[in-house]
Amino acid sequence: MIPLLNIGSVVGAGPKLVFRAGKAPQTRRAGIKRAGATSMKWSWKLGVFGGIPVYIHATFLLIIAWVVLVHWTSGETVASIIGGVIFVLALFLCVVLHEYGHALTARRYGIKTRDITLLPIGGVARLERMPDDPMQELKVALAGPAVNVAIAAVLYLWLLLTRGLGPVSDLTMTQGSFAERLMFVNIFLVVFNLIPAFPMDGGRVLRALLALRTDYTRATQTAATIGQGIALLFGFVGLFTNPFLVFIALFVWIGAAQEATMVKVRSALGGIPVEKAMLTDFRTVSPDDTLSRLIELTMSGSQQDFPVSDGFGIVGMVAHQDLIKGLSEYGENATVGRIMRREFEVLDPGDMLETAFTRLHAKDLLTVPVVRNGRLVGLLTMDNVGEYMRIQAAMSGKRARA
Repeated sequence: MIPLLNIGSVVGAGPKLVFRAGKAPQTRRAGIKRAGATSMKWSWKLGVFGGIPVYIHATFLLIIAWVVLVHWTSGETVASIIGGVIFVLALFLCVVLHEYGHALTARRYGIKTRDITLLPIGGVARLERMPDDPMQELKVALAGPAVNVAIAAVLYLWLLLTRGLGPVSDLTMTQGSFAERLMFVNIFLVVFNLIPAFPMDGGRVLRALLALRTDYTRATQTAATIGQGIALLFGFVGLFTNPFLVFIALFVWIGAAQEATMVKVRSALGGIPVEKAMLTDFRTVSPDDTLSRLIELTMSGSQQDFPVSDGFGIVGMVAHQDLIKGLSEYGENATVGRIMRREFEVLDPGDMLETAFTRLHAKDLLTVPVVRNGRLVGLLTMDNVGEYMRIQAAMSGKRARA
C-alpha cells in the first residue's frame, strides 16, 4: 500500500443436519468462488477503472477541510482556496496512479487487486497477495514509484518547454507554480516510498533483493529488522525535531512486525495439507431455515459460520456478520436463503495450509468449506489454523526438551 507523505505503501424449515468427515451431501457448486471482500467501512465508491474499484474514505474530507482552513486563516482569496483544493486533488490523483502501477503490474502475474482506497494518509491498493517469485515482487514494488518518476519527468519537460521552472526556495505547499509543486511532491513520494522499511515499497524491494540470495522467510526477517531499525531512528530524530516522524516510526515498526509475522506463519504451514487442520464436526443449515435457527446453533456451540445445504449440495454460506446484518434488517423469522452468500470459496483436503491461509487472509475469510470429490468433508477456519499451530508448537517444544 502506498501512502501520501507516505504512511502505508501498502470478496417449511428443514431438518437439523450434523455431518462428520465423509458423510456430507454431495456438493454441486464446488467450483464457485466467493465474491471479493467488502471495501473499508465509511468508504464511498468513485467508480471502477480498469476493472478495479476505487473508493474514497470519508476521512479524506478532513484533508480538504484542512487545506481550506489553512488558506482561509492565511487571508487567501476564494480563488486561492479553490486552487489549493485542486492541488490536493491532483496530488491524490498521482497517488491513485501510483497504486495502479502496482495493481496493473501485479495483474501481469495473475494477481488481482480487490480495490484501491484513498485515505488522508495516502492510497491503499489491496492486492490478493504478493508474488512468490522475488523478481516479480521487485517489479510490482517498483512499479508504483516508477509511475511517480514518469509523472515528475513529464512535468519537468513541460516546465522546461514553457520556461516555467522557478527557484525552489520560492516554493511552498501553497505558493509557487502549480506544475512545479506537483513535480516536487511526486519526487518526494518516490524518495519516501523507497525507504527500505515495510510497509513502504522500499521494504518489499529490499526483501525481493535479499530473497534472490536467501530463502523468503529469512529475507523477510532481515528486511523487517532493518525496517524497525529505521523506525527507531525516525522516532529518535522525531523526538527532537518533528513529532510527525514519531508517528511514521510507529507505523513502520508495526508494519515491519506484521509482515515478518505473516511470513513466519506461512512458512510454518508449508507442506501441511488442509485436512490436518480442518474442522470435521460441524453443522449445516437449509435455505428454508429461519434466522432463529441460526441463532440457536450459534449460541449452542462454537461454530460461527454455516454452510447452507439443500439436501443435494452446498448452495451458500452464511457468515456470522451476515446473520447479524440479517437480523437487524429482516428479523429472526427471515429465511437463511435470504441472507446467504451464493458465491464462496472452497478448498480441497489436499490443498496446502500455506496456500489456504493466504487465500483466507487475502479475502478476509474466516471459514471456507472443504470439498473432496464433490462432497463436503470439513470447514477450514482461522481459529482452527491458529489452534493447529499452537498444538504443533507445543509438541515441538516437548520434543526439543526430551
